[in-house]
Amino acid sequence: MKLSPSKKSLEPKVGCIASAMEIVGNKWTALIIRDLFEGSKRFGELEISVGNINPRTLSQRLDDLENHGIITKKSYSEVPPRVEYTLTRKGRDLLPIIEQMATWGTKYYDQPDCA
Repeated sequence: MKLSPSKKSLEPKVGCIASAMEIVGNKWTALIIRDLFEGSKRFGELEISVGNINPRTLSQRLDDLENHGIITKKSYSEVPPRVEYTLTRKGRDLLPIIEQMATWGTKYYDQPDCA
C-alpha cells in the first residue's frame, strides 16, 4: 500500500526498520542491551543478568553487537583474563526503543516480571 503525500510514513527510507531489527530483533539482544544500560559488565555478569542464555549464544550476540558498533569490548591483561562490555553512544541511542518495549510489555502482558 502506497502512502499518500499527506500521510507521514513511519519509515523515512525503505529498509530502516529492517536494519534496526537486524540488531535488536535477535532473541536475547534487547536484554543484553538493557543490562548494559546499567554500566559495563563482564561476560559472567551478563550471563547471570540476562538469564538462561547459553554461553555460546551470549558470545555470538556480543560479537554481533560489537560488529554493529553497539558495544565495545575491552580486554585487560590480567590473570585470569578480564573482558568488559560497554554500550557505545550508538548503543545508548537505543534506550528509547528498549523503554518502549518495556512499556508495551507491561501494558499487554500480565506477568509478574513485567511490572
